[in-house]
Amino acid sequence: MIRRMTHGSRDALRALALQHLSPEAAEKWLGLLRPGVRLGAAAGIDDAVGRLGGHPALPTTSQWPVWEGHGPLSFIASIDCAVLPTPASDIDLPVAGTLLFFYFDGQLDGGDALVLAERRESWAGARVLYVAADEKVAERGAPAGLKPYPVVPLTARVEMTAAEPWHPSVRAVFAPDAPLGNRYDHPVCSQEFLDALWEFDDEVGHQIGGHAHSVQNPVEMEIAEAVLGGEVSWDDPRLSQEAGNWVLLAQFDSEDTADMMWGDAGALYWLIRRDDLAERRFERAMFTWQCS
Repeated sequence: MIRRMTHGSRDALRALALQHLSPEAAEKWLGLLRPGVRLGAAAGIDDAVGRLGGHPALPTTSQWPVWEGHGPLSFIASIDCAVLPTPASDIDLPVAGTLLFFYFDGQLDGGDALVLAERRESWAGARVLYVAADEKVAERGAPAGLKPYPVVPLTARVEMTAAEPWHPSVRAVFAPDAPLGNRYDHPVCSQEFLDALWEFDDEVGHQIGGHAHSVQNPVEMEIAEAVLGGEVSWDDPRLSQEAGNWVLLAQFDSEDTADMMWGDAGALYWLIRRDDLAERRFERAMFTWQCS
């Protein structure tokens, strides 16, 4: 059963926007919303579209993902593309098959080796595997030294998602000449509007597609900086252009019921270029994480 929550509807967001923005600005802001699939713990009557934790069903010919020199990655989540409400999202996900998410979470080394977007040598510490529907699979137990996370079945609901006002796509509409990543002189950056957005939805949550709910600066900016080698300044137009190439594939929040805590109540993010997504090159997905 797909839950369509009223508080994530376009009508609810329009009402909020019109309380703080002019009608013209509100319509421009609403035009920047993107549909995303929000994931939450499934109750008894809910249809599960995936799960956090447990053991992954890997192709019988595949090895468990490993970060060379550090060890195997922990299994974070699986998403069943066949039952995900993908037509409601704005990213081109497969209509069948399973997405598996792995991350080196520090169990093996006490958190010494961090997986960071800006450290190219750590990129192998997070992985997305796509398992086609016709592949022969078998459930695989966690390698020695890794404790699997408790299983939490996930259900889905379709919501409209908004980017932070300093996101490049929003800045381009309301203040294209403003410094990247900073507030600017427009009502969408007013404290009143920001507070209203926070009260409207203060949860990062688990999500497929749509605008990422970044804990800190827009995650697209972090990925853009990383792929450009950290050698461009924030006033370089190449950074904003590169950030626009990336879309959220998935985000997984800290989750008490799954014993998942990413830093200080943080979240894990996987992003991918649209052309790589269209060609099913999930191995090219990029990872970052943020915490408060």
